[in-house]
Amino acid sequence: MRALVAAVVVLSFAGLTTAEDKKDGKLDAKLLIGKWSPADEKAPVVVEFTDKGKMTLTIDIGGKSEKVEGTYKLDGDKLEMVMSFGGKEMKETVTISKLTAEEMVGKDSKGKEEKFKKIK
Repeated sequence: MRALVAAVVVLSFAGLTTAEDKKDGKLDAKLLIGKWSPADEKAPVVVEFTDKGKMTLTIDIGGKSEKVEGTYKLDGDKLEMVMSFGGKEMKETVTISKLTAEEMVGKDSKGKEEKFKKIK
């Protein structure tokens, strides 16, 4: 079960991200704060970013909810995330191409693009 959760965490962030109309490669970090879910709704995942640089990834697997805590840093259009789960640290950097109050789009380090929508 832990291996499955870890795989979902990595895949979720492998493409997670966002960006808005960038000016000089900088994004409005305030737009990132809140809860996000994949736009395709295939994965039961919710990612929450706080204004304190902390994040929580919640995954529903087989009727059980698993949470992964972590930190993030937005540097220009790069969203750097560090999460800990099962005693292991996972790092992922996403390049954000679009970040608005409602939508987030980005590419992971492998070039996979994913879209997220803000949960109201």
